[in-house]
Amino acid sequence: MKRSTRCVAIKASSVLLLAGFVSATLVAGSGAAATGEGPRRAPAAPCTSSQIAAGGAQPTGAAQVRVTVTNKGTKPCVLNGFPTVALAGQGSPDKNKPLQVIRVGKARPVQLAAGGRASAQLTFTPVLGEADGYCASGSDPVVAPTMVVGVAGGRYQLAPSDGSEFALCGTTVRATAFRG
Repeated sequence: MKRSTRCVAIKASSVLLLAGFVSATLVAGSGAAATGEGPRRAPAAPCTSSQIAAGGAQPTGAAQVRVTVTNKGTKPCVLNGFPTVALAGQGSPDKNKPLQVIRVGKARPVQLAAGGRASAQLTFTPVLGEADGYCASGSDPVVAPTMVVGVAGGRYQLAPSDGSEFALCGTTVRATAFRG
């Protein structure tokens, strides 16, 4: 074989080898297997009031309660944001007393699987003293047996899980965003 023919054959085989390597790299480096991710799923739809159920308000401190919601639907959904809060109007929804919600922290989407739960922490300005109590501001304390929490477009009337009542000073509540 002549030297020029041999050079052409070596160059051709080198080009084919390089092309095969590049092709194999592209195939191996693409798709979910290369990134370590599983198959991509479509994002879940936002949670709706028909999917969400709220349990009682669990006291976690002198003027704090944890509100937990559950996805009672059959499909996952995404819950995002902060609850709204009102004190219940002694049996009449038109007498509810909306509270100004001071948002604590940053809201992030929480994906709730079917049966999944998320919670938000509510902190009220505490009533001071014993029995009849007083507010440091000089205003009268407000007491209600239940509160109405707004979540995912629905409103849920909740009582403290320990059978007590909500007692607070002022018209504000600090609330964390829902977390899973």
